[in-house]
Amino acid sequence: MQASVGDRLLVHGRIVGQHDRTAEIVEVLGENGSPPYRVRFEDGHETVMSPGPDTVVRSFHAEG
Repeated sequence: MQASVGDRLLVHGRIVGQHDRTAEIVEVLGENGSPPYRVRFEDGHETVMSPGPDTVVRSFHAEG
């Protein structure tokens, strides 16, 4: 997985009733766009994460 600052991560819910979540990448901590990433969720919560197979990158450039 590779991403850039400003890209969005779409994290799919893993259990019934759990909603998808979206986070903006605010810092790329790995080399050449690879994880881990510092992300900010819609509620303002920030964390460092290495996305799993339940996560999709939405490029900032593709949305614009």
